[in-house]
Formats: sequence, structure tokens, C-alpha cells
Amino acid sequence: MERVLLTLPLQRLKRSTLFVDVFSVKEFPKKLLLELLHSDFDILCTHPMFGPESASDGWTGLPFVFERVRILDEEHRVSRCEKFLNAFAREGCRMVEMSCEDHDRYAVGSQFITHTVGRILKGLMLESTPINTKGYESLLGLVENTARDSFDLYYGLFMFNKNSLEMLEKLDLAFEDLKKQLIARLHRGVRNQLIENGERLHQRDGSNSHALLRRAPNEFALLHSSFNDVALLSSFASNNSSQSDENTKLKIAIVGFGNFGQFLAKTIVSQGHEVWRILDQTTLMWLKSWGFRISATLKRSTLFVDVLSVKEFPRNLFLQHLPHDFDVLCTHPMFGPESGKNGWKNLPLVYDKVRIGNEKSRILRCYRFLDIFASEGCWMVEMSCAEHDRHAAGSQFVTHTTGRFLEKLGLKTTPINTNGYETLLSLVKNTVRDSFDLYYGLFLYNLNAMEQLERFDLAFESLKKQLFNRLHSIY
Repeated sequence: MERVLLTLPLQRLKRSTLFVDVFSVKEFPKKLLLELLHSDFDILCTHPMFGPESASDGWTGLPFVFERVRILDEEHRVSRCEKFLNAFAREGCRMVEMSCEDHDRYAVGSQFITHTVGRILKGLMLESTPINTKGYESLLGLVENTARDSFDLYYGLFMFNKNSLEMLEKLDLAFEDLKKQLIARLHRGVRNQLIENGERLHQRDGSNSHALLRRAPNEFALLHSSFNDVALLSSFASNNSSQSDENTKLKIAIVGFGNFGQFLAKTIVSQGHEVWRILDQTTLMWLKSWGFRISATLKRSTLFVDVLSVKEFPRNLFLQHLPHDFDVLCTHPMFGPESGKNGWKNLPLVYDKVRIGNEKSRILRCYRFLDIFASEGCWMVEMSCAEHDRHAAGSQFVTHTTGRFLEKLGLKTTPINTNGYETLLSLVKNTVRDSFDLYYGLFLYNLNAMEQLERFDLAFESLKKQLFNRLHSIY
């Protein structure tokens, strides 16, 4: 910009000429224009916050930021400035007048963050999966839009906005803080497990063998895994197997009845199935204290279904702790009370028929359970638990990680939100609806999650090196 201004034949221009910039940063060009242009020239600093892609369907509602830096008060000069602005207003732009300083302060909290996150995710080489969530689709769109812009543009956002370095440091600290939360919790969990194992060994050598037997970990693994609204048990409505074959309705016990358990129960009941037993945490803790095995009270053909966000871990628990004559179906409804509040149509239900007996009644029961979701319009995806976890680590865990570390920045809406920044705000809003326990579960119980966290870290470090290496070479 400086080179262009210095080579323009300014002496041949009318002294009333209007100069307009359309840069993505504002304070720097404003100072340059004031410094290099004679005071007789008019100056208007603008930022159309859209481009060929985001405005391919028109400019309606898209923000156009401007500051009348220097417009002399002659009528024809004021009129000319307004005519220029009206070229955007007539196209439906949202006209936002603010100082260049305010623009840069808001832009670093929206535009620079958006481009930074997009470039980090680009470094992960994200791909579409057979089980994309809406959140992951939005991240793929963000990466695609970011990748269209050159690194020079991103470097300009970093270099010429005085607020950018501080924001980059905040992003870095937020991600480091998230990692510390995960690792500290993991450390505590392993440490407590080692201590408990030591106590069990001590008890085994002592006289309290009866108490140890009642507290054996194998006794309660299923109960404990069911605390967070995560297990469903399904059986036929009648004890008579011949009658059951003709009955299309199921009796279903939901183990854990929090938000998600209630969300599922509402649809299950609306289809005419009977929710015949609900176990909450209090009941489960009572059963655990007496060393009671939930499987001991059930018919040997009972179908066990989980709805956890990870699949290999519960699959292995079921196969380890349930006798062979119980059926096992592992599922993951990849939606919840918020994303499924307007219906389940086209939302993915992933499932793996882990162990279903050969009898016709058991096969039919499995399909009847799956039909609860299919009849609501769910997109039914059959895949192995291992394949699910591999895809989920690259999509669901990455989505939650992005939302979680952005949450720590306390992002707020600005007067100049871009579409990309709106995507990030929505992602954070949806992420914080889930507990940290859920996010920690995605990390702890998916064998692929640690690798994804490390790749995220490396992608962030690589981006910072690109920026700092260019700074160093320029200097």
C-alpha cells in the first residue's frame, strides 16, 4: 500500500479526490493514508467483510464497516462519499459505522480467531466421515472457506492488527489449559486406581475376604458404566415367546434417567413401547452396595443396548461381563436434546449388532429396537465399534476439543460478526451444553483420542512457527 501511494501521480489528481481502502485491517492503513496524502484529499476507510465465496448469492445482510476519516464539508464531497457507501447499501449490506481502532479490536476477536482456528484444523487434514455431526460439518465448511484465502492474507491479519499477537497468546493458553485439565484428571484417575489396587491386595491378605468379594470390580462394571444415562435394556412385553413374536411393542428399561435418558424415553413411549423400569443413580448405588448383579434378575435372552458416545469400550465390557446367552447391540445416536429437538430425521444412528442370538424372536427384537430410530427418519449407519471410534476421534472429539478451548476465551458476539465467527459461537454454545464429564469420556475411552489431541497440538505449533518464521525473516 505504501509503495502504491508513493508511486501514484498525486500532483495530477484533483485535490478533492476521494481515497478509499478495503483492507481487512483498518488502523494501519488509516495512519498511512493520513501520513502520505495531502490534507486536501478525502479519505474513507472501509472493510467489506465478505468475498467472492461468502457473497456468491448476494450481499444482503453482510457487514460493511466504514469510517469517514477525512471528508471535507463541501456539499459535493459529502455527497460523493454517500454515493460510494450507497453502492453497498443498495445491495443490502449491513452498514456499520465505527472507528478503525474499534474495528481492529472487534476483528481480532472474530476474524483473526476464525482464520486461526480454520488454519489449525486445516493442518489436521480433516476429512468427511460416514458419521459426520452437524458441528463437524460446520468445521469442515470453516476449513474450506479459510483455505481459499492465501497465507499472505492471514499473515496480514496477524501483522497489521496490533491486537493479534495478544489474541494468539490467549488461544495458545486456552488450548494448553484444556490439555492440562484432561491430563490432570487422567493422572488422578490412574493414581487412585493404583491406590485402590494396593488396598485390595492388602485386604486379600487380611481377614475381610467377604467384604472384598462383595466389592469385586467385575461385579459392578456394568452398573458403573450405566450411571450417565447410557444403557438400555430391552425385552418382549410378554413372557410367552410365541405371543412375543406377534407383538411389535417392546418393554424397555432405561438405566440412567438424566437429560438424555428422558429425551430418548419421550420418543420411545410415543411409539407405544413400554418403559417399564427406570434406574437412577440412587438405585444403582443401592444395588452396588449390596453386591447385586443386574443381570441376575433378567431373562437369559435379554437384549442389552448402550447409547454411549464411544463404542469399543462398552462393547468389551458387555462381552466380558455378560453371559453368552444375553444379546448385545452397541449404538450411538449422534444427536441429543438440542440437535434432535425438532425431530430425528436424517440424524445418524450408528450401530453394531455385536451378539444377537439365532432365534427368530431375538433377531426380530433387535430390528424392532433399531426401528425406533429408523421410523423417526434417522440415518441408519451400521459399522463396527472400532471403526466408529476411529471416525469419531477425527470428527466428534476434534469438534468438542475446538469448542472447549474456544469456550475458555469467553467469546462474545460483536457488531461485525462474520459467518465464520457465527459458526464458532454456535459451536461453543452447543459444546458447553454437555458436561466436561462427557468430553473427558470421549478422551479417556476412545483409543484414538490421544493421537488426535497430539495432532491438534502439532498443527497449532506448526501454524505459530509459520507466523514467527516469517516475522524473523522479514526483520
